[in-house]
Amino acid sequence: MTSERDPRTATCQCGQLTATCTGEPRRISVCHCLDCQRRSGGPFAAQARFMNEDVAISGEYRVWTRIADSGTKAEHHFCPQCGSTLWYALADQPDRIAIPIGAFADPAFPPPAFSVYEERQHKWVAILGDHVEHQH
Repeated sequence: MTSERDPRTATCQCGQLTATCTGEPRRISVCHCLDCQRRSGGPFAAQARFMNEDVAISGEYRVWTRIADSGTKAEHHFCPQCGSTLWYALADQPDRIAIPIGAFADPAFPPPAFSVYEERQHKWVAILGDHVEHQH
């Protein structure tokens, strides 16, 4: 499924690695798990999941693999020059990839509909909106 809107492009910090997305995100979420906090450097991570066929990757990248809190394998793809993670893929969702929302540098990006691992959420963080599904 492709969108009628202009493609969205996510980039690493130095710009050599890009992900151009022609479809709409299938899921937009924030995750409060400790691994996402470490990966993002913030109190939570925000990401948009796209179908693989809706994303074109350009540039050089490296892969680091870990086992996620859910128990599934997660492959993180990052720029070897600046170190930015541009996307990750979960073994139990082989048809889609997740891209950190900040990599789009677009303040108009749609808001998250899911907030997960809230038992690890910092007490001063609030994910607001009547449309948000909260999962502990």
